[in-house]
Amino acid sequence: MALLAETATGLQRVEEMEVRFEFGKNWSRFIALVDEDRIAKAANSLRQWLEVDDLEGKSFLDVGSGSGLYSLAARRLGARVHSFDYDSHSVACTAELKRRYFPRDLNWTVEQGSALDADYLRSLGTFDVVYSWGVLHHTGQMWRALDNVQGSVEPGGNLFIAIYNDMGSQSTRWRLAKRVYNRLPRPFRLPFALVVMAPSEAKSALRALATFRVREYVRSWIQPRPERGMSRWRDIIDWVGGYPYEVARPEEIFEFCRARGLALTKMQCWGFCLGCNQFVFARERQRAAASF
Repeated sequence: MALLAETATGLQRVEEMEVRFEFGKNWSRFIALVDEDRIAKAANSLRQWLEVDDLEGKSFLDVGSGSGLYSLAARRLGARVHSFDYDSHSVACTAELKRRYFPRDLNWTVEQGSALDADYLRSLGTFDVVYSWGVLHHTGQMWRALDNVQGSVEPGGNLFIAIYNDMGSQSTRWRLAKRVYNRLPRPFRLPFALVVMAPSEAKSALRALATFRVREYVRSWIQPRPERGMSRWRDIIDWVGGYPYEVARPEEIFEFCRARGLALTKMQCWGFCLGCNQFVFARERQRAAASF
């Protein structure tokens, strides 16, 4: 029985690696809308979460760079940046932002790589800041990915991550829906997304009606949102299609990182919501050698 269970788990992992949503195609639509305002907001977010004025003299590893916006923000703050993503479209997006804002810059490297590739991460060395927002839970092996990337944090450095909140049966249902979406033939994906999102969108529409914000609600369907640069519809596809999909309770992340020498310094949790919990951990500096 144990062998059968192990085999089933292995097959499921293989399937999760093969059934994968192409996030990079969404990000390719986003970078056309990147402007100074969005860059400034990303930079301010890094300042606030890392509690710094800038990143001068620091190294910054962007694990799953997506659009490349936060790599760009870190570079603007003075960091030496290494960006990588598994998705070739995301790599292209990040490379385009580098070409646009930091052409031929030797302090910003962009390449394709995987958070599941421990040898690749070891080859990069360690960094002052390891940043992976909303990425590790889409690798298909979240805990392995988290273990790999935490090893890239140097003594005195920070790990800044965001992981989907575990909502029990609700998360399980969404995992099934996401899996079904990605296995459907492309012509059936749109109708499926409409069906599964109909209940929550109906609530949003009623809420907008009750609060006299109908125009704002309608605008959200046709205009990009300021924080992500995507319309409500593109956000829905990103959410429904986002597979592989894993979740964790905040205390699980806390205990996992504490066992690896990382201390929690900042956190934002969503309680009874499906969103991403955000964490900043710090690795203790190596204890000084015994005094002479």
